[in-house]
Amino acid sequence: MPPALPAPELAAARTASAATGLKNLQQLIQLRWIAVFGQIVTIEVVHYGFGIPIPVRSMLAVLAALVLFNIASLLRWRTRREVTNAELLFALLVDVGMLTAQLYLAGGAANPFVFLYLLQVILGAVLLPAWATWTMVAVTSACFAGLALFAQPLPLRPDHDRGLASPYVLGMLVCFALNAALLVTFIGRIAANLRERDTRLAALRQRAAEEEHIVRMGLLASGAAHELGTPLSTLDVILGDWQHLPHFSSDPELAQDVAEMQTQVRRCKSIVSGILLSAGETRGESSSATTVCTFLDDVVADWRRRRPDNRLSYLNRFGQDLPMVSDSALKQMIGNVLDNAFEASPGMQEFEATRTDDALLLAVRDQGPGFAPAMLQHIGKPYQSTKGRPGGGLGLFLVVNVARTLGGSVAARNRAEGGAELLITLPLTAIVLPADDAEDAHG
Repeated sequence: MPPALPAPELAAARTASAATGLKNLQQLIQLRWIAVFGQIVTIEVVHYGFGIPIPVRSMLAVLAALVLFNIASLLRWRTRREVTNAELLFALLVDVGMLTAQLYLAGGAANPFVFLYLLQVILGAVLLPAWATWTMVAVTSACFAGLALFAQPLPLRPDHDRGLASPYVLGMLVCFALNAALLVTFIGRIAANLRERDTRLAALRQRAAEEEHIVRMGLLASGAAHELGTPLSTLDVILGDWQHLPHFSSDPELAQDVAEMQTQVRRCKSIVSGILLSAGETRGESSSATTVCTFLDDVVADWRRRRPDNRLSYLNRFGQDLPMVSDSALKQMIGNVLDNAFEASPGMQEFEATRTDDALLLAVRDQGPGFAPAMLQHIGKPYQSTKGRPGGGLGLFLVVNVARTLGGSVAARNRAEGGAELLITLPLTAIVLPADDAEDAHG
């Protein structure tokens, strides 16, 4: 069972469905203009070309009504409001009614163009739910039966044996070709609209599932942090007591090991405190005002302290600095990418920050084995990793989701000279403070 969509994704899904309905209504309007033109040509050819007497004025009056309805439909389409199934059903029923009126005036069921009813039924099957489609079947069948009983006869001789020289056979050929051409053209377009809508909905459901996964990971991390707090504090106290024992203080090497252990325990406590703080804050809360260049410089400096044996080449080419708020999620995202580059290529890492138009571009490169082809096709999916350990691949999964939350994107590729490159694009509007907020932050 697909996950329920959260409110933002549900609104996006409704927007996608509304856009699809408008596109389908547009297809019906275009199809109706073709029908108007085709009927004018047919009336002229039949009446003046073949000399078959038909009520031209009455048929043109029906055609005028169809034109007025299509103009009204065009005005409705321009409102850009969501198109319901009931509206589409009503539009198709109007088309059936107009076709029935024209056939009533020109031979009824004996008219070769009676098979245009099939086009209306097929359109209903593609556009409408089952109940509306069966309504179309019932209405068109009733219209066909009514035409067989009550329509005005068409003065045509039964000359079907003449082949294409027979007006009736020629009319059937034109009707078949028209049905086939319209079905190929418009059903193809409508099907493409529906596929596009389904693709959007599938992407929204996937995004909802991934965000639900992130929430579960956050709860798990928060719970683990609470559980780890007490034993880490206990270890810190015990190691502090050990430093004052004669056995440890008399051995400099052992005392140094205990001091290093205490340092690492305190670092673990700091990480746990950061997890708890991040779990309880939203973006921008408990943050300090800074600038883009300063923020990036601080992130790199902090990462270098954590990875003293790094070989990172850092290039900050952002240009004119801009104010922003220090974002812990963004900081962790960059740290995860640098960690991945370090693990893949301990001897070389590159981090370059540039600006293009209204976006911040962050490029991280390494000289490791690169991405597997399967990973490049599904970048950012959870539990995809070449590290061969349980839970691998979550770092890149979080990177993609943080970037997407900010309205950005993540792209990956394997470099021709070896190694991999990860390119993060973030819109400046999502990370940079507006001028008024920047003044308040520094005021």
